[in-house]
Amino acid sequence: MGTATSTPSQETVEQGRRTINRIVSLIFRFQSFFGLIIVFALAILYSPIRSGDNIFLSERNLSNVTRDVSETGILATGQLLVILIAGIDLSVGSVVALAATGTAYLLMREGALNLPLIGSVDVSPMGAEPTILVILAMGLIIGWWNGWTSERFKIPSFVTTLAMLSIARGLAHIWSDNIAVPISYRAGGADPSFEILRERVYNDLIPVPAIIMFVAAIVMALVLHYTSFGRHLYAIGGNQTASRLSGISVTRIKILAFMLCSFFAAMAGIVHAAQLNQGSPNEAVGYELNAIAAVVIGGASLMGGKGTIIGAIAGAFILGILDNMLSLNNVDSNTQLVVKGLLVLGAVALQQLRPRDVE
Repeated sequence: MGTATSTPSQETVEQGRRTINRIVSLIFRFQSFFGLIIVFALAILYSPIRSGDNIFLSERNLSNVTRDVSETGILATGQLLVILIAGIDLSVGSVVALAATGTAYLLMREGALNLPLIGSVDVSPMGAEPTILVILAMGLIIGWWNGWTSERFKIPSFVTTLAMLSIARGLAHIWSDNIAVPISYRAGGADPSFEILRERVYNDLIPVPAIIMFVAAIVMALVLHYTSFGRHLYAIGGNQTASRLSGISVTRIKILAFMLCSFFAAMAGIVHAAQLNQGSPNEAVGYELNAIAAVVIGGASLMGGKGTIIGAIAGAFILGILDNMLSLNNVDSNTQLVVKGLLVLGAVALQQLRPRDVE
């Protein structure tokens, strides 16, 4: 019985199939960058022209887009860590509001503070550094609670963080007596060093919040790529049972992921307070959806185990540029929400269509 050999035509077909698979794999692997290029090109194409200049490409507009993207990018950096372990954190928007309110309160509060079981305590405004440390520590505690309750009671993170969404928003209202807390830098006001978070550097073009976002993203990208913690996140998202059997402390890694997610949400809240010169319990509504959308558009799988920080940041820029493009063309905010929802739906559908042989 002779050995079957492929004919030249069969080899050509097979080679063509492999080439197509490589192209498809390349498109899926870098889908966030292709998406970013397409959205950027569309923004240029459909930008209004003023005095012969493309408004979208103006330095001030691009700087504004980068500043607006910063908070979403910081949130997406933390949200990706939770999504990598097949979880989700719906509380980050409320944590932003709580952190912003707390930041403004600690920077500006002066007078008597009535505490249950303790009584009246005289308080004075805190400096910028102590305030930031307190708020970031608060974020870590909230994240620990989210992760611990999910693991201890085997409750899906969707439920525990939904509860925290309500708790954090309520605490923000209690903390501020239901009103926004303004931040002033006049005599007796907030520490002037906090104002640096509102500034732009390099010829007034690069917002400081954008620098914070890129530093946070670079640090976490290195953590995911070079540390055992990062590798364990991907392993747990890929197969939690196998990870546990191989000796990975699944509970500890998952709690750490939630802690870092809330830590970045608190960081975004501090930036938010600086940008608006106030902390309000009514701010940051829907921010959790922007963060999740950025991560998903950036190529992460909601099933866990897949995703990159670079993709999440690219996803945040896609959303930011899209918002800017629609605003420049006077598209109302409700239509913007519809477009954003369709974009997220398309990104998820694209993941489902992804062939297994290009995973």
